[in-house]
This record gives sequence, C-alpha cells and structure tokens, in this order.
Amino acid sequence: MSGSKKLPKALVGSFVFLVYLFLLAPVIVVAAASFDGGKSVAGRAFLQFPPSDLTFYWYEQIQPRLWEALGVSVSVAAVAAMVGTLIGVPAALGIVRSNIPGKTLIATLFRAPLQIPFIVIGIAFLQTYYYVANTLGIGVQGTFAGLALGHTFVATPYVVGSVGAALQRFDIRLEEAALSLGANRLTTFRRITLPIIMPGIYAGALFAFMVSFGDVPIALFLTSATYTTLPVEIFHGMEFDFEATVLAISTVVLLGSLVVLYFIQRLVGLDVLLRSGGSG
Repeated sequence: MSGSKKLPKALVGSFVFLVYLFLLAPVIVVAAASFDGGKSVAGRAFLQFPPSDLTFYWYEQIQPRLWEALGVSVSVAAVAAMVGTLIGVPAALGIVRSNIPGKTLIATLFRAPLQIPFIVIGIAFLQTYYYVANTLGIGVQGTFAGLALGHTFVATPYVVGSVGAALQRFDIRLEEAALSLGANRLTTFRRITLPIIMPGIYAGALFAFMVSFGDVPIALFLTSATYTTLPVEIFHGMEFDFEATVLAISTVVLLGSLVVLYFIQRLVGLDVLLRSGGSG
C-alpha cells in the first residue's frame, strides 16, 4: 500500500518538474548562452548552449543605446503603472460600488483595451497624434509623454480588474462598523478600505508595469530616435542580424526581474498578488 501511494506522488512530482522545465528552458538557454565566448563564423559571433567557455565579454560589449533604452522602458512602465493606478482605483470603486446608469457599459469600455490587438492600438494612437499635431499644433508623436499615454491606455484595465476583484470580496460590514463608531468616509477609506484592497492595487500596478515594459507593437509606432524602449531595440537588433549583446541585456533584465519579485514576495507575498489579480 505504501508503494502504491508513493508512485502517484512520484508521477505528479515528475510531471510538475517537466512542466517547469518546459516553461523555463528558453530562459535558461538565453541566460547560459550569454556567458559563452562565441564562435566566429564569417565575422559574426554565434553563441553556444551549453557554453564552451565562460566569459563576461558580451556584458562588457553592451552598447550604450541598449542601456538608454532599458532606462526608457523602466521609466515609461513606471509612469504607465502609476497613472493607470490613479485612474483604475477610482474607476474600480465606481464600477463595483456605485449604482450609476450604464455601469455595465462603463465597465466594458474599461476592458476594451484588452480586446483590441496592440498593433491596432499603436496605429490608432499614431493617427490620433498626427491629427492633434495638424489641428492643434501640439506634437506628441515620438515624445516620452506620447509613449507613456499609449501604454497607460493598455495598462489601466489590469488595475481596474485587480482592484475590482479585491472590492468584490470586501466585507462591507467593516466600513459600516467604522462609520458607526464615528469615522467619516475619508477616514474609513484611508484606514479600512485602502489597506484591505492594497494587495489588489499592488497586483494591478505590477501587471500594468509588466505589460508596458514588454510591449513591442504599440511602442513600434510611438517611439522615436530619442525615446526607444528596450523591446523595440531588441526587435530591431534581431530583425536582420544576430547581436550577441542582446542575450546579455536580456539576462540583465531577467536577473533584475527576479530581484524585484523577491522584494515583492518579502513585502506582500506573491500568493496574495496572484489571488488579487487572478480573479479580475
């Protein structure tokens, strides 16, 4: 009997291991190959996996434009997440708590960016910017603000969904108890509601940041020579030729992401974030 019980556990463990290996294999290959010295063929370096010799050469060769693009990506994603949170939290409160006419339509409009292909959104924003420039003389195309605005459009629904999911599980009696004890609505929101829905806000902001940081289709239409995101630089770097430094900068981003996730786990817990965002 003990052997028959251990066998299913072994099978489940093996299956989980294979699933994780399948999911992480591309990341492992990229990270490991970035430390390979490279084999020169026709004047080009081809990296191998597993690496034949360990070196940090390609990290030293990362061009300044890639570091600048990484800074632009982080900045744009941070702004999109922050503005999306400032818009999404009140929107989620209004959608879940209010009884205004057309609430279902409003909720549908906030979810609309998730249903539209990103390349269509990029074209729409590009044409809108051209129209604004021709009509009002305000040039937004190719600026940091124009890029952040386009990413905020697609980032906000993630905040609305995550915060809305947290509000739907919220016990309204906690607010009623605070109000009955003499707290005003602002104090109740600040001391009761906000701390309880904060995991949903964290989750929405995190998802918004990731969507903005990894976007290519929208950024392709809205970037310029001055403001180019890292995914666009990588796309151009791999479009016609292979750049070995792309693997190096990708590994830097991977390690940075792991550090960020570690601190988020220490701060609020990834399980809390996943529960808050998974129900949206």
